[in-house]
Amino acid sequence: MKKVTVLGGGTGTFVVLTALKSKPIDLGVIVSMMDSGGSTGRLRDQLGVLPPGDLRQCLVALSEAPLLWRQLFLYRFESGDLEGHNFGNIFLSALEKVSKNYEQVIKTVSYVLKIKGEVIPVTFEKTNLVAKYENGVTLEGETKIDTNYSEKSKIIETYLKPTVEANPNALKRLAESDYIIVGPGDLYTSIIPVLLVSKIRDTIKKSKAKIICVLNLMTRSGQTPNYKASDHIGDLNRYLGKKIDFVVVNDGKIPEDVLKWYIDHNENVVLDDLDQEKEIIIKANLISKIKFSKENSDILMRSILRHDPKKLSEVLSKIIL
Repeated sequence: MKKVTVLGGGTGTFVVLTALKSKPIDLGVIVSMMDSGGSTGRLRDQLGVLPPGDLRQCLVALSEAPLLWRQLFLYRFESGDLEGHNFGNIFLSALEKVSKNYEQVIKTVSYVLKIKGEVIPVTFEKTNLVAKYENGVTLEGETKIDTNYSEKSKIIETYLKPTVEANPNALKRLAESDYIIVGPGDLYTSIIPVLLVSKIRDTIKKSKAKIICVLNLMTRSGQTPNYKASDHIGDLNRYLGKKIDFVVVNDGKIPEDVLKWYIDHNENVVLDDLDQEKEIIIKANLISKIKFSKENSDILMRSILRHDPKKLSEVLSKIIL
């Protein structure tokens, strides 16, 4: 059975895990632990816990528990003292407080949610993401980078402060993987943070795994301004220390009303300028339109465009199986 490992966190990773969960593969995800915004950031600051948000999304994506449990872990309170908090985040934070270590946290919640696959935090240590921009600005904290929407300058360097050791289970998983999937997702706040953890990059470089990149549909204001496909791949190759083998690219038409929303938020379509001779490029219509409706309880801005899990599943299966 092929061992497939996804890197990242957030909605993009959720979609990939959903797409592959039913396939006959050994599926796992190595999750970024640098999130500092929203409910996650508040719990991290107030309780001193590890950030639960990205971990929760990955656990729910791989859950085979009854629908009610999955809905519960995604539920966000809309009023009162818990306004803006997600139940799953609170559950994980409380579990961390009563468990002897974080491995026990993962084991317990995996049992509760009946996880199919393996969810692995990239590190058990607390750290912050730092980004340096071409204009000389430096920001510390994932949420500050993630919400720096007006920034036009390019990110030229990222690092973790302080440096942290990788979860040994993450290193073992990567060393044994047949395929490693990066993207879609915010390049500098979801994917690259995983690659900054000590020994992750070196383990990937030494592994036999083929690297698959699911290219983002749109640019991200403050992170990838005016990025084309080659810019994404170039940055990923640099942080991976290893050339990407397969690039999955959307060639479906994005509806005009959705495009207008993105343009109004200073984001654009990621133009495909890749050279077929340098990468194996797989093109398909991967779009799933989601109407934008920001919940009052959610203080963060959310994207309205997603990859369709079923369409993505078909494409990835052709590569992996």
